[in-house]
Amino acid sequence: MTIKFTNDMSEVVATRHFLHQHPELGLSEFTTSDYIAAKLEEFGYAVTRGLGKTGIVATLKNGSSDRSVGIRADIDALPIEEETGADYASLNKGVMHACGHDGHTAMLLGAAKILAQRKNFDGTLNLIFQPAEENFGGARLMMEDGLFDRFPCDAVFGLHNDPSLPFGKIFVKEGPIMAAVDECRIVVNGRGGHGAEPQDAADPIVAGASIIMALQTVVSRNIHPLDPAVVTVGAFNAGIASNVIPERAEMVITIRSFDPAVRGKLEERIRGVAVGQAASYGMTATIEYTRGYDATVNHKAETDFVRDLAKKVVGPENLAEIERPMMGAEDFGYFLAERPGTYFFLGTARTKNDPPLHHPKFDFNDDALPIGTNFWVELAEAYLPTTQG
Repeated sequence: MTIKFTNDMSEVVATRHFLHQHPELGLSEFTTSDYIAAKLEEFGYAVTRGLGKTGIVATLKNGSSDRSVGIRADIDALPIEEETGADYASLNKGVMHACGHDGHTAMLLGAAKILAQRKNFDGTLNLIFQPAEENFGGARLMMEDGLFDRFPCDAVFGLHNDPSLPFGKIFVKEGPIMAAVDECRIVVNGRGGHGAEPQDAADPIVAGASIIMALQTVVSRNIHPLDPAVVTVGAFNAGIASNVIPERAEMVITIRSFDPAVRGKLEERIRGVAVGQAASYGMTATIEYTRGYDATVNHKAETDFVRDLAKKVVGPENLAEIERPMMGAEDFGYFLAERPGTYFFLGTARTKNDPPLHHPKFDFNDDALPIGTNFWVELAEAYLPTTQG
């Protein structure tokens, strides 16, 4: 890795460590928001708080252009007990920054300071510090509070670190990049009884097992082979003893897709399978189907913009294309449904066996801070060029 940046990163590292030490769950990021707002006000930004409850938008205008750009960092942590052993490990029991949002926020704050000092742009910067990416859809909540009406953005950009990708490389992809995510909870209503007298009961475990097996055909037999989709039963709970047939069995399913028509078809078939299989055993199924985040779909012009910028900032050897969409979900897709933009990844691997995201031993790689910080600076100045530039 040969990328060199001259600006001092000590403050950015200190920011990252403070945030890591004080993680907060979605919509409870009060200390985090106070810290971010104080920094931004110190840098000279107009700070608006309270969008999506704990979200922040920092605005800085320079020059005479009416162009504007939005850059987003997510600020929430996860309900995980930290096992990193770091000197700056979480002080909040059972909560940690296991996804690197501390790094995302530190990089954008670092860029905010440099941009305010240099003022080498013509237009309006809208820096979006978004809560609740992990659970409550903070992007949608900020939009419901008028994000883009109050802070117009010609385009929006976001990035995510990835410890499984080579360090320092920027990964881009036009079109769908992250999946829509839905969840389904199915309860099979049986009739309990003695395990030695099954003829007098209606066994929901058998019916539930049949539903689980039938669900494996939803993608393979109802969805076109070239349309990505996943149906995974992540939990199946029923009974407590070998000689007792329980009254009910419950399963929880995650569903991933990209195309809205496929998404609708998946729900239709999952409901049909659950009801039909339960009925074939003389039972009923109660279904709670929840639509989650929409797919994250990148726009061509903005993806091309990031691709070209990456060649200049980190070098063409450190630019890579994502071969296929990822089945994970990201609420930045709500922003991209309303404004042009793109979402991309920054490789942060230390070794081939780094702990993955959402792992209790994950810790954002501080060596990546200069890359993300400077990339945001270069992106803002390139998107809002001065007349001299």
